Amino acid sequence: MNKELFNLSKLPDRSIKPRQNGITMVMDKGLSIGEVENFISMNEGLVDMVKLGFGTSYVSPNLIDKINLYHNAKIPVYFGGTLFEAYIARNQFDDYLRLLEKTKVTYAEVSDGSLDMEHDIKCNYINELSKNFTVLSEVGSKDAEKIIPPYEWIEQMETELEAGAWKVIGEARESGTVGIFRGTGEVRSGLVAEIIRKIPQDKIIWETPQKAQQVWFIQLYGTNINLGNIAPNEVIPLETLRIGLRGDSFHFFL
Repeated sequence: MNKELFNLSKLPDRSIKPRQNGITMVMDKGLSIGEVENFISMNEGLVDMVKLGFGTSYVSPNLIDKINLYHNAKIPVYFGGTLFEAYIARNQFDDYLRLLEKTKVTYAEVSDGSLDMEHDIKCNYINELSKNFTVLSEVGSKDAEKIIPPYEWIEQMETELEAGAWKVIGEARESGTVGIFRGTGEVRSGLVAEIIRKIPQDKIIWETPQKAQQVWFIQLYGTNINLGNIAPNEVIPLETLRIGLRGDSFHFFL
């Protein structure tokens, strides 16, 4: 940030990296090597982790070079939960572990948004992975027709944190139209309120790909709410939302 140039007072305090709260998680859906280099040059200090969305890493060329670029910038990178589920569906968990080792990826996402999985089995995977990796577990379904009641969200988040997850992720997909959101993109505010009453705020990353969703969370829960599935070209705009330097949040912190 250019604080020394602007000398602008009374902006909200942002947490600094490495963060436990105020996390910005970015979804990379197929950036090229050059695009990653440009992305890092502008956003290195603002991004806390990058997810290689769903199964894009399988078809992305120069994957190791891309991962190394992120790692050299001290930005953790991990594979999308859908790729994890693809391995589990084929009974290839050991091959998934070998993938993490070969790519030197130290973060892992465990999800069951596309695959029906008994919850205790999911927790076993979290526990096993947490012995050697930083685990993010995603809660919620990618099926818009599947409505999970608040008490189940809370129970799953609690048990997954107990199993060894570092953070739990509130599912919304890259579209922001399922899970914690309605099909219109509107926040299921009652669900979010119930969850935050029971689960520590710094333990949750909310997938918020749409600007209106980001504004809603920042207004209610503050500058240092954990937000994810941010598009690469939306990192700096999100940071301005977080500190009240965009019209949508201008009055939040005055």
